[in-house]
Amino acid sequence: MKIVFLNIDPSIVMTYDAVQNVHSVWTLRRVRPEEENVVLKFSEQGGTPQNVATSSSLTAHLRSLSKGDSPVASPFQNYSSIHSQSRSASSPSLHSRSPSISNMAALSRAHSPALGVHSFSGVQRFNLSSHNQSPKRHSISHSPNSNSNGSFLAPETEPIVPELCIDHLWTEPITNIREKNSQASKVFITSDLCGQKFLCFLVESQLQLRCVKFQESNDRTQLIFGSVTSIHAKDAAPVEKIDTMLVLEGSGNLVLYTGVVRVGKVFIPGLPAPSLTMSNTMPRPSTPLDSVSTPKPLGKLLGSLDEAVLLSPVPELRDSSKLHDSLYNEDCTFQQLGTYIHSVRDPVHNRVTLELNNGSMVRITIPEIATSELVQTCVQAIKFILPKEIAVQMLVKWYNVHSAPGGPSYHSEWNLFVICLMNMMGYNTDRLAWTRNFDFEGSLSPVIAPKKARPSETGSDDDWEYLVNSDYHQNVESHLLNRSLCLSSLEGSRVKDEEFSQNLSLDSSTLLFPHIPAIFFVLHLVYEELKLNTLMGEGICSLVELLVQLARDLQLGPYVDHYYRDYPTLVRATGQVCTIDQGQTGFMHHPSFFTSEPPSIYQWVSSCLKGEGMPPYPYLPGISERSRLVVLSVALYILGDESSVSEDASQYLSKITLAPQKSQAEQEENRFSFRHATSVSSLAEKLVVWMTSVGFTLRDLETLPFGVALPIRDAIYHCREQPASDWPEAVCLLIGRQDLSKQACEGNLPRGKSSVTQVLSSDVPSGTETEEEDDGMNDMNHEVMSLIWSEDLRVQDVRRLLQSAHPVRVNVVQYPELSDHEFIEEKENRLLQLCQRTMALPVGRGMFTLFSYHPVPTEPLPIPKLNLTGRAPPRNTTVDLNSGNIDVPPNMTSWASFHNGVAAGLKIAPASQIDSAWIVYNKPKHAELANEYAGFLMALGLNGHLTKLATLNIHDYLTKGHEMTSIGLLLGVSAAKLGTMDMSITRLLSIHIPALLPPTSTELDVPHNVQVAAVVGIGLVYQGTAHRHTAEVLLAEIGRPPGPEMEYCTDRESYSLAAGLALGMVCLGHGSNLIGMSDLNVPEQLYQYMVGGHRRFQAGVHREKHKSPSYQIKEGDTINVDVTCPGATLALAMIYLKTNNRSIADWLRAPDTMYLLDFVKPEFLLLRTLARCLILWDDILPNSKWVDSNVPQIIRENSISLSEIELPCSEDLNLETLSQAHVYIIAGACLSLGFRFAGSENLSAFNCLHKFAKDFMTYLSAPNASVTGPYNLETCLSVVLLSLSMVMAGSGNLKVLQLCRFLHMKTGGEMNYGFHLAHHMALGLLFLGGGRYSLSTSNSSIAALLCALYPHFPAHSTDNRYHLQALRHLYVLAAEPRLLVPVDVDMNTPCYALIEVTYKGTQWYEQTKEELMAPTLLPELHLLKQIKVKGPRYWELLIDLSKGTQHLKSILSKDGVLYVKLRAGQLSYKEDPMGWQSLLAQTVANRNSEARAFKPESISAFTSDPALLSFAEYFCKPTVNMGQKQEILDLFSSVLYECVTQETPEMLPAYIAMDQAIRRLGKREMADTSELWQVKLVLDFFSSRSHQERLQNHPKRGLFMHSEFLPVVKCTIDSTLDQWLQAGGDVCVQAYLSGQPVEGPELSMLACFLVYHSVPAPRHLLPVGLEGSTSFAELLFRSRQLKMPVRAVLRLAPLLLGNPQPMVM
Repeated sequence: MKIVFLNIDPSIVMTYDAVQNVHSVWTLRRVRPEEENVVLKFSEQGGTPQNVATSSSLTAHLRSLSKGDSPVASPFQNYSSIHSQSRSASSPSLHSRSPSISNMAALSRAHSPALGVHSFSGVQRFNLSSHNQSPKRHSISHSPNSNSNGSFLAPETEPIVPELCIDHLWTEPITNIREKNSQASKVFITSDLCGQKFLCFLVESQLQLRCVKFQESNDRTQLIFGSVTSIHAKDAAPVEKIDTMLVLEGSGNLVLYTGVVRVGKVFIPGLPAPSLTMSNTMPRPSTPLDSVSTPKPLGKLLGSLDEAVLLSPVPELRDSSKLHDSLYNEDCTFQQLGTYIHSVRDPVHNRVTLELNNGSMVRITIPEIATSELVQTCVQAIKFILPKEIAVQMLVKWYNVHSAPGGPSYHSEWNLFVICLMNMMGYNTDRLAWTRNFDFEGSLSPVIAPKKARPSETGSDDDWEYLVNSDYHQNVESHLLNRSLCLSSLEGSRVKDEEFSQNLSLDSSTLLFPHIPAIFFVLHLVYEELKLNTLMGEGICSLVELLVQLARDLQLGPYVDHYYRDYPTLVRATGQVCTIDQGQTGFMHHPSFFTSEPPSIYQWVSSCLKGEGMPPYPYLPGISERSRLVVLSVALYILGDESSVSEDASQYLSKITLAPQKSQAEQEENRFSFRHATSVSSLAEKLVVWMTSVGFTLRDLETLPFGVALPIRDAIYHCREQPASDWPEAVCLLIGRQDLSKQACEGNLPRGKSSVTQVLSSDVPSGTETEEEDDGMNDMNHEVMSLIWSEDLRVQDVRRLLQSAHPVRVNVVQYPELSDHEFIEEKENRLLQLCQRTMALPVGRGMFTLFSYHPVPTEPLPIPKLNLTGRAPPRNTTVDLNSGNIDVPPNMTSWASFHNGVAAGLKIAPASQIDSAWIVYNKPKHAELANEYAGFLMALGLNGHLTKLATLNIHDYLTKGHEMTSIGLLLGVSAAKLGTMDMSITRLLSIHIPALLPPTSTELDVPHNVQVAAVVGIGLVYQGTAHRHTAEVLLAEIGRPPGPEMEYCTDRESYSLAAGLALGMVCLGHGSNLIGMSDLNVPEQLYQYMVGGHRRFQAGVHREKHKSPSYQIKEGDTINVDVTCPGATLALAMIYLKTNNRSIADWLRAPDTMYLLDFVKPEFLLLRTLARCLILWDDILPNSKWVDSNVPQIIRENSISLSEIELPCSEDLNLETLSQAHVYIIAGACLSLGFRFAGSENLSAFNCLHKFAKDFMTYLSAPNASVTGPYNLETCLSVVLLSLSMVMAGSGNLKVLQLCRFLHMKTGGEMNYGFHLAHHMALGLLFLGGGRYSLSTSNSSIAALLCALYPHFPAHSTDNRYHLQALRHLYVLAAEPRLLVPVDVDMNTPCYALIEVTYKGTQWYEQTKEELMAPTLLPELHLLKQIKVKGPRYWELLIDLSKGTQHLKSILSKDGVLYVKLRAGQLSYKEDPMGWQSLLAQTVANRNSEARAFKPESISAFTSDPALLSFAEYFCKPTVNMGQKQEILDLFSSVLYECVTQETPEMLPAYIAMDQAIRRLGKREMADTSELWQVKLVLDFFSSRSHQERLQNHPKRGLFMHSEFLPVVKCTIDSTLDQWLQAGGDVCVQAYLSGQPVEGPELSMLACFLVYHSVPAPRHLLPVGLEGSTSFAELLFRSRQLKMPVRAVLRLAPLLLGNPQPMVM
């Protein structure tokens, strides 16, 4: 069994059985659950014999699938072996494995046959059968599992559950004579011209192409196969585009088939046709008519065909009898010499490659069925209505005529089609006047017979006649030039009438004669469909001629009248009629859907608008799609029937099918009534959303005639005002809101690919700037920042404060008593002080440039140098620390470089495209840069890119043993896997934490700082998971005692703190709900760590390690509170974060007796206060009163106010302790305030904190500062400043910036590295991400901020004793993008826009609204209800957050770009900040009288639309001698003015079209009435009930509403038609109504009158008897039945009542 073919749709597999030489088809599908159970049940039993060829029993397949040992029962025997670990165990009988098994395995794992298709393409055969030559292979029935268990002992394996199974569909019938190897070498699916599908397979050995027809069963569940048809073939290929296939016969002929019907031979110029003599290299001239076109081979076309070829004896086309079957069947065999076609390959669309026997290839194109849209549509419609066999015959015939060699040009294709069609209907086209004169351009082509060559040179009169009667002559006659030259028109002697006097009759034996009515009706529907496409005007005129001829011959008066009313000039009253023999009419098949009244789409819409009833409109699926669309949209929008688009719309549309329906008489007219919809807007929205769902676009709308399009445009106008923000892109495009569609389109793109980044990324500075210039802040987006902070240069100032790449200025005055040497030392000492500040800058710079850069993957990331040199004025001499004059601490810069690397890495935006290779590529060559690279790695973890780094590289970095790299890498990886409990990362971290290793493991020598980083890493990876084991270990680690040797003795504080922070993260916010941890007594244990006491016995695994106490540190068995307190305090704070748990909070209250105060380090009071406030989250209030309430009474009463001079004396009280406690408690309360209002820009919080910051600054300079200690005051000031920056994060507030700038300048005294670090972190937070980012107050963010802003700052640059410096960067995890940047969708530049933010109500405030001028930072999204872009300048746009914040989050994460669109008549805030220029525009808009005074030049103030500007330029500017054109100019100007001010520029073409139509009517030049119909529909729409109701609801809105235009239009048309009536038109009307033919020039005006006044056809008037009415009242009453409007009755009354005076209103 071999697989020879796989197909996706339908999902089938074709196999070939080598034993029986038959092909079978199976359907491939997923296994259903109930079948799985069958497999499991049967897996142990032996099988039963099954007949393979007919078996469709599932159990057999499934069993063979699961055992995998039946070579015949199923082609997929090795499917099963995939899922078991040991293959041999599961399928013992597969002795020799073919390499295909792994391919099949891949197929099954991919869970879908589609993915495996590529591996089976073409003719590759995979032998899936096992090769054991046992006799049972040849028997048809065999039992599947006979001896496998006996032959070798398979270990017991679980039954394998199959995923896919195949059901048998069809096997080809077994014939007696079957050659051994008749396997198909090529299989494809093709469909014929009527859509019937065939599965074709080529058996090369027998030169047969076997075709099997198949179709879906009615319930769509299975495929039904028919019988096999064999075609003699050497090769074949499908031609999908035109539903045919190309067959290469054994004789070398290329023949086209559709399904199994032969179409004709393919003739290719440049390749010799297979003929008996190969002497001439020219292509044989005698190509039969039935052979198919001349595809052009690549570069092989012979030059120009010789004359000889042009005169080829092709049967003359006029002789229609020859069109019938003249198939060219004599097969010629090749001579041995010459080239011939060897095979056919690579079919795509309608192109295919021929491979010649000499190895060259020729690509040919098979011509399409029709090239002109008109013919295509007609062919499709006729094909739809005819029975399939007849349709195929008709199409084959047409294809042969159309594609004869040298086929027709585009224009004459229609003429050719008409002749072909009418011949097939039985017409004699030579005798019909209008088809006889068809002018085939391309008369050189051999299809059209040239004039018979005459012996005489003189020519004859016939030639002259031919010219005079040609279309060309008529065109020239009507040309303007002809009139102006006064050339008299030449009447050619019109074709002699006697030829046509005898009656022409139809030949009833032809193919399509029985179907003439059906074909006529569908062509009429095509005609109505084309009327809805303004681009098909020419086609309609051609089609009308054919329809009129058929309508006359079928004696359908109403249809002829209908065409006359549409095209009065084309349809003459009398014309040539071909009689249809009465006896023959019986053969004509009148279909059930044929209506005697012509369906008219215009009439249907008009009736709907008036609220009259109409029968359902007939519709051809696939052909009259526009008609369907118009009918349903009118039904939905005008009649308000919401079910019309959702359910079966049979009440509006009758679908035409071949099946008989109930007759027309039964289909009663439905009275349509306007239903009150829930709300207008919902109807409009429904309509717009539905139209886009069926694929309707703006371009389609533009090609609809304006009257029909008006209701749709009205709906669009209503939708445009307040669209929903989550509509799909297509809907937004349709309603003309590019801002929304662009937003929707950006939303679907992956981050980093969108065009947003182009909008908002500044141009990277060119390479002209020197390397020195790079301070790491060049890539900021200045365009947006200049919008946010437009009034001043604060951004440049921040950049100056944070740059660390330039030398600092060392300003020291040389006193006379200083020697030069001492002076140099002085300078270097001063530089050393300044360097403390320089080294602290990078952390702040990282905040400022956060996520602002997309790196180029081919270049390394630029890391700015950390410059620690100085320049001394006045001579600008360089000052350097390396001169050896002073002692510089060792490794002073190592952490500074680390921070520098982090800052550089954090510039990379999370959306950037970078990969593992790029990360490794950045590794520096020099060892001294390793610290920077370590920081870079940590940064990549923080922005999420480190997950891309290959495990191998991570291992590589860690084995190098470089401390910094390990710290950066471990923290980075953990941050990237935040809260995932990722196992591989856990293993990685555990190696670095002795406590997490098994007790017996080797002691690894891990540097202390790396252990700290790893512990925090564990906290990050397990954040919020409350993982029991981790929590237990971390709890013990907080109080880890020092070991016997020197281990764990130094910097214990930072380790304990890290363990506390990690424990807090693991149990973050769980409070008392720590499931399964009650026995650990977490809070009690933490409390003990915080206040001290006896050390509990270590219950953990690590008892042995702590048996012997340390030889260095004598702690005894009490807890060392100084080490454990900070970690435990923060752990409590994080575990009970926001839980408002009073009992825990009381533990953390500051002591209120002097005795207890002496026991607590004042610093720890800061942490306790902070922790207490974080737990009592909801109690925090943003005022100084609340801050003071945290201070215990004893301190408040006795603490010195620092401004007093003398100290109060008291023996009991230690003033120093009190004042220190006081400042620290206040600082702690301020810090908690910062956390509570982080990123909120809360004004009262800001004022409160700012006051305290100012207070601390005054304390610092107070005389009593020494009591508190300047260090303590500096710490508190730094903490308050950080809190202030947290509240104002990203806002760039000036007051805070001033504080930071002041502190930046302080460099001496107590100002050490840590304080500089804090101040510049505050500055960085203030400008977080260049103003694009802010802080979040989620639990996770607070945890990260606690790590980053821990209020104990390093004393010098290498100090990690109390807190690991690397943790300062974890603020990134709390930053979130919250900047909303409006971008003008037309200009693609950021701009200002007014935004209204609505807050949800909370316990502190009601629901409130606030107006912001964007670009602005939004508040946290969970606080908001909705965001709205407010008018009047921009189109309104609502983002509703109650449905979910996902949409807004994705906008913010993509640089916050929100597209907005300026309204017409408005200018942006940048050009017109106060709105005065636009106001001027509005005053004009409100006084319509001034529209005349509107100057076209001023339109630029209203709009930037180039189309409108040029319209103003060319159509509205007066020139010198205008004369009567002035009136038109005024009209155009006021129309343009109205369109622009009313926001409906799309109505401009409609206005102008209406104006043109009225002018044409006035000059009586209406050739067709379609424009008049449109005007009528517009008037109907505005008087329709639905529209009137809308107006009551929205009085100021609508399309033509502010205009006097419509009444004028109405009045003008009325008066024009009335004048015509008075001037003799009444005679015409009289004649028409009495049924006499009207001739001459009045035809078109009469048609206009009939259309405009909706006068019924004469045949309707007679039965009602209007003629006999005696009084006007009676006339009025009777006309009601005909639905005639009253104004029409008034006009007709004089004629009908026999009253000679015309009554004209």
